[in-house]
Amino acid sequence: MPSAIISGGTGYIGSHVVKYLLNEGWEINIISRPGSGYSNVEDVKSRLDIFEYEGDINSLIQYFKQKNVDVVMHLAAAVITNYTPEQVSTLIRSNVEFGTQVLEAMTYCDTRLFIATGSYWQNYNSATYNPVDLYAATKEAFEKILQYYVDAHGLRAITLRLFDVYGEDDKRPKLWNILRDIAGTDRSIDLSPGEQLLDMVHVSDVARAYEAAYRLLTEDNKILNEVYGVGSGKQIPLRDIVTLYQQLIGKSIKLNWGARSYKAREVMRPYVGYKNLPNWQPSVGIKTGLIKLFNNRGGVKSSDRFTHAFRLSFNRAA
Repeated sequence: MPSAIISGGTGYIGSHVVKYLLNEGWEINIISRPGSGYSNVEDVKSRLDIFEYEGDINSLIQYFKQKNVDVVMHLAAAVITNYTPEQVSTLIRSNVEFGTQVLEAMTYCDTRLFIATGSYWQNYNSATYNPVDLYAATKEAFEKILQYYVDAHGLRAITLRLFDVYGEDDKRPKLWNILRDIAGTDRSIDLSPGEQLLDMVHVSDVARAYEAAYRLLTEDNKILNEVYGVGSGKQIPLRDIVTLYQQLIGKSIKLNWGARSYKAREVMRPYVGYKNLPNWQPSVGIKTGLIKLFNNRGGVKSSDRFTHAFRLSFNRAA
């Protein structure tokens, strides 16, 4: 039975990874912040060992020594767009400092396998280095620190660069939740012209990718520090996806295309230069995924605040 420590296991994507691995027979331990909500894992919380980290790295080191798991999966992140100056420290602490503390704690135990989480937003305009925003820049910075721990401490790592992750139980401020809630009503939503291309990948497929990355690390000792993309491989204009969504659900949606401008540094075409994860491929097609999304009625209902959050940002991998 493999064992893992997972950071960010209470978040949307992390909770899906946690539940998938539990169903596969894994022993799962998660690191969370004191006061974190556990609603995403409430149904499996009794099966988890939860370490609430208060910032004392020595306690983290002792926890890693005690557990000595097979792999660490790092999904914790602060995803902040249109950040304020006061939020800069939050981005650095969450996306750089905390991950570095996890890596440092690993050097005090036998665990040497590490799976990190990146974003295709690290490659704006398909450049080798051109983060879309500060969030993506902190992800890039952490990968540089990870390389040090690989070189100096013998860790072996895979970073999964995620694309447009979606799913039927997503409570994050995403376009698809809003469309579902206003379908067939008199409500409308302002959108950009909709020409940007999206690479949509269902969260259940993303969850499988983390186990696939672990298997790859265990089966190929030559892998030291690799980056793989986790996407569908299909780039579809936002406007076409929304049109398909309306066709699938059989309801009209009032859309004001072009009522808002593209945001600064809008990603119009996802990066295509990543290597594919060798032993993984998506299984949920876009049509199936959109139908699942609409049929789920347990998501977050839209509101003025929710719609405002969408206008600020909606197209972000975790």
